[in-house]
Amino acid sequence: MEHQLTLRLLSPLDGEIISLDNVPDPVFARRIAGDGVSVDPTSSAVLAPCAGEIIYAHPAGHAFTLRGEGGAEVMIHVGVDTVRLKGEGFRLKVRAGDRVAVGQELLAFDADLVATKARSLLTQLLVVNMDLVSSLKHPAGKVRAGRDLLLELRLKAPGGAAPAGSGGKLASSGELTVANPTGFHARPAALLAQEAKRFAGTVRLRCGGGAANAKSLVSIMSLNIGCGDKLALEAEGPGAAAAVAALSALVTSVLDAPAAAAATAPLPAPEAPRVRRDPRALAGVCASPGIAVGAAFQSRQDQVEAVEEKEEPAPARLRLAAAVEAAKAELEVLLSRLSSEGAAEQAAVFGAHRELLEDPELLELAEGGIAKGAGAVAAWRGAYQQYAGNLSRLENKLLAGRAVDIRDVGARVLRLVSGAPLKRRELPAGCILLADELTPSDVAGLDKAGVAGICTVGGGASSHVAIFCRAAGLPAIAAAPAAILEIKDGETLVLDADSGELRTKPEPAELKEAAGRQAEVSRRREAAVSAAGLEARTKDGKRVPVLANVGSAVEALEAARLGAEGVGLCRSEFLFLDRAAAPSEEEQLAAYEGVAGAFPGREVVIRVLDVGGDKHLPYLHLAKEENPFLGERGLRLLLARPELLRAQLRALLLASRGHAGLKLMFPMVSELDEFRAAKAALLREARALGLPLVKCGVMIEVPSAALQSAHLAKEADFFSIGTNDLSQYTLAMDRGNPKLAGRAWAGDPAVLRMIDLTVKGAGVHGRPVGVCGGAAGDPVLAPLLLGLGVDELSAPPPAVPLIKAAVRELDLGACRALAAEALALGSAEEVRALLARKAK
Repeated sequence: MEHQLTLRLLSPLDGEIISLDNVPDPVFARRIAGDGVSVDPTSSAVLAPCAGEIIYAHPAGHAFTLRGEGGAEVMIHVGVDTVRLKGEGFRLKVRAGDRVAVGQELLAFDADLVATKARSLLTQLLVVNMDLVSSLKHPAGKVRAGRDLLLELRLKAPGGAAPAGSGGKLASSGELTVANPTGFHARPAALLAQEAKRFAGTVRLRCGGGAANAKSLVSIMSLNIGCGDKLALEAEGPGAAAAVAALSALVTSVLDAPAAAAATAPLPAPEAPRVRRDPRALAGVCASPGIAVGAAFQSRQDQVEAVEEKEEPAPARLRLAAAVEAAKAELEVLLSRLSSEGAAEQAAVFGAHRELLEDPELLELAEGGIAKGAGAVAAWRGAYQQYAGNLSRLENKLLAGRAVDIRDVGARVLRLVSGAPLKRRELPAGCILLADELTPSDVAGLDKAGVAGICTVGGGASSHVAIFCRAAGLPAIAAAPAAILEIKDGETLVLDADSGELRTKPEPAELKEAAGRQAEVSRRREAAVSAAGLEARTKDGKRVPVLANVGSAVEALEAARLGAEGVGLCRSEFLFLDRAAAPSEEEQLAAYEGVAGAFPGREVVIRVLDVGGDKHLPYLHLAKEENPFLGERGLRLLLARPELLRAQLRALLLASRGHAGLKLMFPMVSELDEFRAAKAALLREARALGLPLVKCGVMIEVPSAALQSAHLAKEADFFSIGTNDLSQYTLAMDRGNPKLAGRAWAGDPAVLRMIDLTVKGAGVHGRPVGVCGGAAGDPVLAPLLLGLGVDELSAPPPAVPLIKAAVRELDLGACRALAAEALALGSAEEVRALLARKAK
């Protein structure tokens, strides 16, 4: 008779034993994640229930899996829905691969904090590979951590059942039904892929006869899983059973319709092309507003003329790997530049491209070609074209549209691996560009002055290309009929993006109307530019300085030409990009003097280096953070890198010798002590150089700074409100997320109240307040900002004349009344409606 192993698991916590049936979470109550027992804890240090090896440690710190004697895999999960706390209140003391002893403390948590923020403190001890277990039992009543038995397992005899996930054996889930009405869209696919990557073995998802690599977002999405579909998970390798249990729990929670509805923003209604009014009007959807008249030009997809040669696998792998890394470096540069220019939406596009270069399914396809001797060029071309083709055939238009991004990033690597230049056609000036599809890189590389408008068959109002067109001010139509590809080069077109219509063979009257609309927009701008040199005063005499946001001396000179009265924000990041090391003190000094020289005797505010979050400098070798926007960013990073801060402060102090109006400000200040530490560093450098202190300000970008504004104002010389980040942090909306960017609006009542608090706090000590964020360049928001008491506005150079013109049309008393009315409202839509009524 074969011997059966008995494994005795001690309680990890003090408390009372609770049946899983009573846990308020179906994943546990229905034993989806495994079988076991729960403890209602009275202690907060989680001890190892047995000796063994940690095979999985959740990054949120609330759960881990331990493999004990006989291969039994035991998961301990503190609380219910505690993953939503994202690590707050938890301190996990082990990581995967650690060997632990029975009774060793593995995790500690703040019981009071977790109890108030989670659905329940009930802590589950589960056996996730139940195929090894012939029986389990647990006592009732109270237990003591590390002393009392909590669960007794009788394991099957060796050979009765192989441990799932060990020795290459397969572990699989039961059948799961998709309940979410929107199906397995990008969010659950991304969550599943992210979680699957934490396991060393192979994890696959099967649905409808198809299979996907569960570590690949695109591979999962390519299955086009819809509501009511049946799917299953399987894993092979170390920790396979734990992987299946954890991923099944995630899938079940994500696919639960009520939970998904609460966690996922509503999807936009499908885009419907406008009704054609006549055969000459080709209808699509507006991707970027405006109107343009020009000659048609068919944009054939730029091709990389790469020679495909047979190649040995080893050198092919090295060449492709080097090309992928080079592409990542190019994308990092683009990300940094766009982020420093405040172009968060465009930066997010290339951030997604960078992630695609790490997609395991795409890389596996390329490896398959290389293994067959295809060579690096042929293998990569075949891999990304096959991948893009799979996506483009999906019924889901949003997902199918992402095939453009696959082709874009694929062409980037292909150019690098082949060493061949991209062959481009020269665009005629003032053309209407027609294309089946354009990639973000295509649009980013256009000469904006030479292209009047864009019309494509592919894409949509939410596409990445649309984001770039809106940022560039290019009128654009997407989702147009394929008939646009038959239009001959040189044919005159009217592109009316406002109505989503491309008009061919326009009548003289139609050309006249379009020209009239263009002329009116141009007239208004010309009038504003011609008066840009005049002061901006409200009708009742309040002078409002209008300054510029710049990133270089060249931009500063252009801003001065357009009537800017100084620099309200100079982004010093421009000096730190596109290089292998930080600039020297001497180089920085020359650059700051160049910017200040464009405005002799005027105010020039230079922001010290603001990196971290969505802004990356590869040579700083910043640690990867789970949430970089809440990590070492801005002033926090500089205080941790004193050598960077010291060189920049010295250069700024030296630049101030010939420019009395030069000031500096510190970014992302969240605590008074941070500002004090920065100001102390400035004082040390000023004394060392024998120079007087320059005026020193604080950027108000996070709610804590607004709430502490009276205390900060006591020690700062001025405030400058960065409304982009202030909106993002106040509303908890990522402005780089295309679905949320439009909602992270500075006119939201919550953000307006933060601005109001800041102005009032500054007023306690008589400090001036400026706005240098996106709101300062929006004429619609100008009356609200002035009404709240903002003293000066700093906008992008092209917007300066328009803002000055807008100020001249305002009455300060009316602005104050408008601001008071807006502060009393409860939603952004109510504020928008108020502004629309007042504008009539």
